Amino acid sequence: QVQLQACGGGLVQAGGSLRLSCVASGRTFSTYALGWFRQAPGKEREFVAAIRWSGGRYYADSVKGRFTISRDDARNTVTLQMNSLKPEDTAVYYCAAHYGLGYGSIVHVHEYDYWGQGTLVTVSS
Repeated sequence: QVQLQACGGGLVQAGGSLRLSCVASGRTFSTYALGWFRQAPGKEREFVAAIRWSGGRYYADSVKGRFTISRDDARNTVTLQMNSLKPEDTAVYYCAAHYGLGYGSIVHVHEYDYWGQGTLVTVSS
C-alpha cells in the first residue's frame, strides 16, 4: 500500500515556473514507477511525465523541454519542475505510483495503482 501526498501548486504568470512535489509512504518506494498526470476542467486526465525505478524518463510531447521529472528514493519523493509555463498547462496535477520493476508502458492512467489527491496549477496569461 502506498499513500501519495502532492503539493506545490499555485498561481503563476505565463512564462513562470513551479515545482511540484509528491511524498509517498511505504518502504518499497524504489520498486515503483512514478508519474504525473493532469486534468483540466471538462477534459480527461492526461499523462504528463513518468520516471521508472531505473531512472528512465518519459514526457508528453506538450511538455517536453519545459518539464523535468525526478525522484529521490531516499526521501520517497518525486518532483516535477515546470518551466516556461503556458495557460494551457492549467489543470489539477496528480502524482501516481505504478508497482513493478518491468519496462512496460507507464503513460496511461489505468497503468497506475495509487494516486495522490491532486494539486491545482493555474497559469495566467
